[in-house]
Amino acid sequence: MRIGELSRRTGVPVPTIKYYVREGLLPAGELTSPNQAKYGGEHERRLRLIRALLGAGKLSLARIGEILAAVDDTTQPTHKLLGAVAGAVASPSAVGAGEPSDAARRQVAELSERRGWFVPQGHPDSEALARTLSEAERLGHEEFAVALDAYAEAAEKVARADLEYVGGRGARDDVLESVVIGMVLGDAMFASLRRIAQAEASARIYGAGAGGAPSPSGV
Repeated sequence: MRIGELSRRTGVPVPTIKYYVREGLLPAGELTSPNQAKYGGEHERRLRLIRALLGAGKLSLARIGEILAAVDDTTQPTHKLLGAVAGAVASPSAVGAGEPSDAARRQVAELSERRGWFVPQGHPDSEALARTLSEAERLGHEEFAVALDAYAEAAEKVARADLEYVGGRGARDDVLESVVIGMVLGDAMFASLRRIAQAEASARIYGAGAGGAPSPSGV
């Protein structure tokens, strides 16, 4: 296809496509004449991935360039590649700031051992979870950690669903685009489902039929 058709099919303006080519984010098309080039499905997939990283992933072009370089390194195992992309997109965060407490770190380590997870010491997500538990301690809710295993079990189920979705993709760019979309939209979807489930559980436990008090959601 010509660059104009590529632009129409992807929604990316022609000048932007040319810019991506100049910056090395998109491979150049195959020259058919001194002033014409043709593009294929791999260019379309790459543009979709760039748009996903820019839009849903909210990454800078410089960071995208690093990820795309990893994508093009076919010697890198898919597992490590997915981890790098997920880490770049997720930007782990937690309530609170500063160093987590030793007790919180122990709780995370013990959880990992119970679940059979291998989490390297100092992993960003492990530290983020420990900071969240530290904040619960600071607020006088140390017992909140009792819910860790229930949360972990739910997270395992969601993670399996994520990987089943990603596993249905073929090309590396398609797999990585699915990771980006799944990480960003999946988090938003899970948060909404959690609130809906909380409202339903609240209605059953605290609703008018269970003691007379209205549920917080008004259900």
